[in-house]
Order: sequence, then structure tokens, then C-alpha cells
Amino acid sequence: MNGTTIHNWFDANQCYLSAASALVRYEIEKYTVKSQDETDQEQENALLQALQEATVAMPEAAALDKVCRIFGLSNFESNILLMCACMEFSGDFGGLCAAAQGDTQRAYPTFSLALAALRDAHWDAIAPHAPLRHWRLIEMGEGRALTLCPLRIDERILHYLVGTEYIDERLVGIIEPLSEVGNLAPSHSQLVEQISLLWTHAKEVSGAPILPIVQLCGLEPTTKRAIAANVCKKLGVDLSIIPAQLVPSAQGEMEVLIRLWERETILSGGALLVDYDIDTTDQARSSSVRRFIERVNGFLFVTSRERVSNVQRPIVSYDVHKPTIEEQTVLWQGTLADLAPQLNGQVNRLVAQFNLSPSTIRAAYTEAAGKLSQSPEKDLVNILWDACRMQARPRLDELAQRITPTVNWQDLVLPTAQQQMLHEIAAHVRQRAIVYQSWGFAAKNARGLGISALFAGTSGTGKTLAAEVLASELRLDVYRIDLSSVVSKYIGETEKNLRQVFDAAEEGGVILLFDEADALFGKRSDVKDSHDRHANIEVSYLLQRMECYPGLAILTTNLKSSLDTAFMRRIRFVVQFPFPDTAQRAEIWRRIFPKNTPTEGLNATKLAQLSVSGGNIRNIALNAAFLAADAEEPVQMKHVLHAARTEYTKLEKSLTDSEIGGWI
Repeated sequence: MNGTTIHNWFDANQCYLSAASALVRYEIEKYTVKSQDETDQEQENALLQALQEATVAMPEAAALDKVCRIFGLSNFESNILLMCACMEFSGDFGGLCAAAQGDTQRAYPTFSLALAALRDAHWDAIAPHAPLRHWRLIEMGEGRALTLCPLRIDERILHYLVGTEYIDERLVGIIEPLSEVGNLAPSHSQLVEQISLLWTHAKEVSGAPILPIVQLCGLEPTTKRAIAANVCKKLGVDLSIIPAQLVPSAQGEMEVLIRLWERETILSGGALLVDYDIDTTDQARSSSVRRFIERVNGFLFVTSRERVSNVQRPIVSYDVHKPTIEEQTVLWQGTLADLAPQLNGQVNRLVAQFNLSPSTIRAAYTEAAGKLSQSPEKDLVNILWDACRMQARPRLDELAQRITPTVNWQDLVLPTAQQQMLHEIAAHVRQRAIVYQSWGFAAKNARGLGISALFAGTSGTGKTLAAEVLASELRLDVYRIDLSSVVSKYIGETEKNLRQVFDAAEEGGVILLFDEADALFGKRSDVKDSHDRHANIEVSYLLQRMECYPGLAILTTNLKSSLDTAFMRRIRFVVQFPFPDTAQRAEIWRRIFPKNTPTEGLNATKLAQLSVSGGNIRNIALNAAFLAADAEEPVQMKHVLHAARTEYTKLEKSLTDSEIGGWI
């Protein structure tokens, strides 16, 4: 050591490793020359003294000692590991091995050489179940015999011995570090405390690495990861993540992955999060994931939308919900900081409409702040509102068709009673925060808080248009649900599809439009077989979700009589869209052409003689516009007449003289 003071662990560890390696090299040199004189003893004593001094200089245990302790290596196994490390440290060590084995072709360590040259030798050191091979501390090459196979230290272990920390490259791209700590709502912080106590108690009681799995169930992956990361921070361990899609299905590949990961946790400490937020209908994939989580020891999280079943290992599940309304209010106020006064008390309206996680709230604020910095004069409330709409869209865009509203009340021609009822629906959505929360209706009875409406009427009478008008009035997104993709002949699939739609929609409180709903919500049949029973279950599930859905759900039907009475009782609003009379048709014709469309001689009163619905009127007007544009003329009665004939042909009807008399 030459009296040099070692000031840090890294330098001290290098000295210790050099001293320990020198002793192993000495053993092999002594075996090679087969000498036992006093000079040899003096040299051995000097090497032992150097190792003793290096040990004393270590501020904490050397990497080699840690490996020997945590993997339970014997003195002989430790020396085999050092013998393999010497091959990497010393350029002439291969020649020494060749000389010791009397074969120039064997310029590498072998178990035969270790048995002959190293002290305290025992045969089972090279057994598959022994630490060296079980934990893949060394690798064995090809050879004529087991004892003559080349031995090589694993690269990850070699770097660990010299004090370099990194994740095994064979795990890169499969298992990645995760450090999404972030701020949590108080209800989520309580979960962090519960999980930390669970694992701390389990480890103290058992003292074994096999701990109960912690399963975090819910729809918000970011929050679940943040909870897991906070638990690991509290326990002083690092967190890594593996997507369930990357879990190997082949038994051999899975075994290698598990062994390498467990070795990582032993070397560096850490917890693993299996991200299982995927479609669990793939039975082969589900089986592989279950086998994987049953085998992995240590701190293990599983995040999933629903609880994973049939796992043959203790598992403790926690439901992770969105922050409460009160917590979201506090999060918004803390995030907005100095901007909060500009909202004039509108935070409650944001919270009532959008059910967002802490990370989504921060993302919405960041988006709004960026837009506000470009145009400070803009309305902060509307900017934040639209930012929340944008943040809530991605998941639902995958499940339903978003309709961009381009209409307003002026585009909707309906009798006064129907118009008034639509305004009432808008009022219910707009004022639900005051009525439900401030006035206490939600606390008195949590059932039936969903706002549902049935729009009944023949095709083309304005049902979808009315939904768009409401969306425009409320500054909300409206999503049309394609029932053909929701209803399934397979038992359980329809409920699963509906659940995905409602779960995704709840985040943004969007307007859900179930078009032609009688296809799914027809009269519930008498139970004659299992299919009848399940059809009734589908309807019951839909009713239950509608009652709990915090937004507006609109159902449209052409046949109101096909809906069963139990279903009708749970609908808050029923709006009948009548076939337009002559006066209403005339008003539709006056409004149907955009302001930029050139027209000439159009007579709304005469056009109203066509006995068609508003949807048909739109088709006729659009077709007439194309005919006029092609003729380089303004839209005239002759163009509308031609378009009307085309539309009636499609409807398999004939134009009568009473309808087109006096047009031209």
C-alpha cells in the first residue's frame, strides 16, 4: 500500500480487488512451478499482509465481499470467480493458465485447473444449482469434458467487482428504470403508507425475499406508477418496469429473464413493476404473465385495470381511484398558483366536468399556459376548459367516433316544447356542480346522478343535430358510439365493450351518443335460455352505468315503442322529435343554405311542400348546390327540383303535383 491513504471507496475497492487477485495468481504460479521453499512462504505472507491492509482501508465492504456474502460463495468459489477475473485484468494470465495445465491450447481458466491449484476445492462448486452457475456469475464454454470447459466471468459481475454500476445489457429494452415520483393526492399518499407498511412488516416477519405481490388496480396508469415509485422511494429501493407484452412466453427465455432480474435485485436492490394495463383476453399472454409474476421474488408491483386472478402466490390488491373532488380542487388551485384569481371561482366548474389525475391536471395547465403566453388577452377559463377536453380525448378516440360540432341553436328547427327541453338538459349539465355538491344532492343519494336523455323520432328529424347543438352550447366533445362494434354475440363481450367506453368517457364527462339505441336496448325478453338471460344482463349493466355516468348520455331511437318500460323509468329526459310540418320545413329551407352560397329565386314556402324530413332536406340542398356549381349558376328552383327527384328515387317515392306544383 506504500503508506498511501485511500480516501474513497472506489480506489479502496480497486486496491482490495488487486490484492485478492494477486493471491489467486500466486496459487496458480505456485502450482505451475510446484515449489515450496521459504521464499514462497515470504511472498505468500506479503500478499496476505497486503490483502489485510486493503481490507482495513475499505470504508465499507468491498464489492467482492458483497458478492460472496449475498450469493453465499465458499472460499473456493470466490477464488474461481477471481481466477476468471484475472483473465480480464492481466494480459499474460492466459499464458499462465496454459503453462499450469501443460497445454498451449488451454490458455484460459478451467474447473480442472481450479481443482488442482486452488485451496479448499470441492466438486459441487461447478454444479448447476451452485451459486456460480445458478446466478450466472460465470459462463462455461464448449469442451471435451465438463472440467476442461473454458470458464469466463459474466460481464455484469466483472463490472460490479470493479465498482461500476449499471443494469445488465441483456435486460435493456425489456426492463427499464422508472422514476415517476411526482406529487400525489392525499388519498394516494395513504396507499403509499399502507403498501410500505405491508412490505416492511412482511420482510421483518419472514426475513425471506418472497413477499406478497402488490396489485394496483384502476384506469390511470400514471397515478399507479407514481404510487409505486413513491413506495420505492420510501423503502430506499429503485423501481424498474416491464410491459406485460415483453414477458417471454418460452419457458427457457422466461427463466433467463427471471434469473438475471433477481440477480440485479440482489446486487443493487430494486423493485419491479409489471405493467399489465393491456387487453387480458389473450389467454396465452395472460398465462405467461401469471407464470412470470409467480416466479419473480422481491418487491413486485402489478398494475392492471382489473384484478389479476389465479395467481399462485400471496397478492394484495389496492383500488386506485381518481382524486376526490376536494383533492382535485386543491390540485388545481396549487397548480394554477397566481392564475387562480383570474378564474373567478370557476375551478369548481372544471372539477365538476373533468375527472382528471394529478399528472393530467398538470398537463392541461401546461398546455393552457403556453396558449395564454401567446395571447394574454384570451379568456383563461375557456383556454383551460379546452385544454382539459384535449387531455381527456386520447383513450376515447380509440373507442368511438368524435363529432366536431359546427352548429348552434339557429340551425335547429323544432317545436317550442322540444327546444325548451333541450335547454333544460343543457342547464342540468351546466349546473350539476352546484346542485350535486354545493347543495348536497350527491351526498343525500349517490344513485341516479347521471344525466340521460332519449331522443325519439324517425330518421332525419334532427336527433343527431340536437346532440351536436348541446355539445356546442356546453363546449364539450360528443362521441357517437357505433353499436355494431359494441354489441357482441359472445357472452360478456358487450359488457366489456360498454365498460371501456364509459370508463374512458368519465375522465372528460363527454356527451355519449348511442345512435339507434333500440338495437341494444329493446324490450327485455322473458328468460327462455341462457342467451335471453345474458341479453337482460347487458341491458341491466347499461342502465347501471348510465345512472353512475357523470356526463350526459343521449340515446336515439326510431322506435320509441321498442324500449322497455323499466328502461324508460331511468331516463331523465325524453324528447320526441316530430316529423316537421309545413311551417317547420319552410324554416329549415330558409336556414339550410350557408351564407356564402349564391341563390336565386328560391321560395321557401313552395319548397316546404316537399313532405320530407330535415335530413332529406339537407341532402336535396347539398345535391342542388353541386348541380348549380357545375352549371356555373346560383342555386335555383330548377336545381332543387332535379335534386328532389334524385332524393325521392332513393326513398322509392314519387314526386306529386301538390309537392312541386308552381315551382318552375
